[in-house]
Amino acid sequence: MKITSEKFQFTGSAGQILDGRLERPASGPVRAIALFAHCFTCTKNSRGAVRVSAALAAQGIATLRFDFTGLGNSEGAFSDSGFISNVSDLVAAANALREGPGAPAILIGHSLGGAAAIAAAEKIEEIKAVVTIGAPFDVDHVLGQLGDDLEKVKTHGQAEVHIGGRPFVVNQAFLDEAYDQPQAQRLARLNKALLILHAPDDDIVALDNASAIFQAAHHPKSFIALDGADHLLTTKGSGEYAAQIITAWVQRYLPALEASDDAPEMGFVTVETANGKFKQIIRSGSHQLIADEPLSFGGSDLGPGPYDYLLAGLGACTSMTIKMYADRKNIPLEKVTIELEHSREHVGDCDSCNNQENRIDVIDRTISLSGDLSEKQREKLMEIADKCPVHRTLENRIDIHSTLG
Repeated sequence: MKITSEKFQFTGSAGQILDGRLERPASGPVRAIALFAHCFTCTKNSRGAVRVSAALAAQGIATLRFDFTGLGNSEGAFSDSGFISNVSDLVAAANALREGPGAPAILIGHSLGGAAAIAAAEKIEEIKAVVTIGAPFDVDHVLGQLGDDLEKVKTHGQAEVHIGGRPFVVNQAFLDEAYDQPQAQRLARLNKALLILHAPDDDIVALDNASAIFQAAHHPKSFIALDGADHLLTTKGSGEYAAQIITAWVQRYLPALEASDDAPEMGFVTVETANGKFKQIIRSGSHQLIADEPLSFGGSDLGPGPYDYLLAGLGACTSMTIKMYADRKNIPLEKVTIELEHSREHVGDCDSCNNQENRIDVIDRTISLSGDLSEKQREKLMEIADKCPVHRTLENRIDIHSTLG
């Protein structure tokens, strides 16, 4: 799906003008609105903020990323900001969205922005889900990035420090705001769905921070490891991967998408190229999916490949058909698990082969049936599996008619 990016400015908690970008789908319905809080001393243009926001917008979730006070293109001085002002700026951003495109339902925070998201969530009534990416459990964890400069601030009350090779003026008030923030209590009373994303090899904020956040929060909560990612989501595909996880996870916490008169009917599928060598956006009705190729084939591995979707279609149809029959006949089937694999085999004498190499496509399908089933019931359900409509379609002759749109 194509997206648009537009300037979005609003008044921050201290009266300064804060600068942001609002990414949204170029056409079609907006599934929800998200608010993104960037990492410590980063800006709205950090790789993590840009990649996650764009990928969410491509999935129908409009996302605002903005510069905190004193950073990027926002007004104010960094020395006058701190954790509490960051939290207040998030609330101000939510208020501005509420008066414009709509209140945010999703609050996403990267690194220290994740800690700010946890603190701000209870102050924004419409938030249904909170996502943290590489977030620290204790806010004062960020002070470790000041290194030896921390003592200079404590001694003089204010000092120029260097973070990531850039100079910033930090004062004692900044330190005071970082200490003793009641994050555990905030998590305990969050009362919103929580998704924790963290790279196992994060060398800035260790993985045990994610464990502490998870332990402090009540359900519903989920933790997913961002394998292969670094703290700033600079590794190839990591931002898109995080957005893909967020989009899939958050669906159950959002209101159902109302069907519009011009929405494509179920059974009518559109596929459109997207950024990347092989990445495709698939739309079916109100549903959106991503197809890609694995890294070994030159893709970005952001979604299943075309043959994976083919196997998934057969597997889903098979499972549905078996379950429907079992329900109708009161067979005590508890669970169906299907494993599928596609391959090509050489056949010495093949009258039906449609290629000179005498090769046929083969799908190996292993069906596991759980429940207190008799052998006769298992045999009947296996027989029913072959009556799956997709199974029959694949065994029929298929004519594909292509036209130029």
